[in-house]
Amino acid sequence: MVWKLLRQHLSVSQLTGFFLANLCGMVIVLLSVQFYKDVLPVFTQGDSFLKKDYLIINKEVSTLGSLVGRDGTFSDAEMAKLEKQPFTESVGAFQPARFKVSAGMGMQGMQLSTAMFFESVPDRFVDVKVDDWTYRPGQEEIPIIIPRNYLNLYNFGFAQSRNLPQLSESVMGMMTLDIRMSGRGQVKTLKGRIVGFSNRLNTILVPEDFMNWANSTYGEEKEKSPSRLILEVNNPADERIAQYFQQQGYTTESDKLDAGKTTWFLRMTVGLVLSVGLVISFLSFALLMLSIYLLLQKNTVKLETLLLIGYSPVRVSLPYQMLAVLLNAAVLLIGMALVLPVRSAYLGTLEHLLPGMEAGSLLAAWITGLFLFILVSAANVLAIRRKVQAIWLKKK
Repeated sequence: MVWKLLRQHLSVSQLTGFFLANLCGMVIVLLSVQFYKDVLPVFTQGDSFLKKDYLIINKEVSTLGSLVGRDGTFSDAEMAKLEKQPFTESVGAFQPARFKVSAGMGMQGMQLSTAMFFESVPDRFVDVKVDDWTYRPGQEEIPIIIPRNYLNLYNFGFAQSRNLPQLSESVMGMMTLDIRMSGRGQVKTLKGRIVGFSNRLNTILVPEDFMNWANSTYGEEKEKSPSRLILEVNNPADERIAQYFQQQGYTTESDKLDAGKTTWFLRMTVGLVLSVGLVISFLSFALLMLSIYLLLQKNTVKLETLLLIGYSPVRVSLPYQMLAVLLNAAVLLIGMALVLPVRSAYLGTLEHLLPGMEAGSLLAAWITGLFLFILVSAANVLAIRRKVQAIWLKKK
């Protein structure tokens, strides 16, 4: 009865304008969040165990430097100076193995074996589950991260020439390697387990705790200054990085810097689009509140009459609050429905760029949509209640 009385001055055109504006803003926000979630693996796939914005640097190798005995290592002073640069978040050193390493694996009656090398970086640069990236003296299994091109060389070179089966990353993760270490007249055999593959690291990583123990036990050479550093930066697109590297004679693989720049620009682009969507959503919220305020103003006499005959402000506010919540719910559901076909379209393109990529869930978009729905609906309900309360207090 109350709703029938109050809906007489309802402006369909104003509510339609709010609905379309809010729907536009909601779709932009949801699609931005979901697109970022889906596209990010294209730039970070295979390196998710490493911090995103990092560079691996070394000194330029020149003929003159080799002749005069320069070893191309970094001194403590150089590392400290690099760490103080405004673009630097943290600096870590690669620690090489100072002992001999070989790895073997049996397959179809054949025993494959090759010489290897190990390196480690501080654990803070590695983002693998703690249980997967630990080593304690006496442990019989070593977690290992290897370059992805090693697996590609086996699958598309060695395996085809020897009629051996090709191996996927998941299969390699379930297999173990026989790791043989020797040095100082000692020999030790352990099992190795591959826990990750990298597109951006041309080295074989092991935990730092393992490397410290192995070097102290089997190391045949004295510890040297590091020849490579891993550098985490706050913005890989910062032009000061290239300038500083050029001044100091440092080099890094260009694709690593480009990948970091691309990821950074992706975040910036998504952030800008997301901001536009939020602005549109805010403006549509203001439009809805304006429409409801005008509706309340037109129905002021009726509202005062209802309040005087005993209806509470909560009861009188309820129809308008339900209208706002239902409109917001419709915007969320239709917005998600519109995101689905757009997402399916760009996922097809991503699958061509990254074969075997598994599409993520819609959880990020749903969480964002529900958060906006609750936030906007709560603001609508509160504003309507205050407006009706003001009419009630004015009348009293």
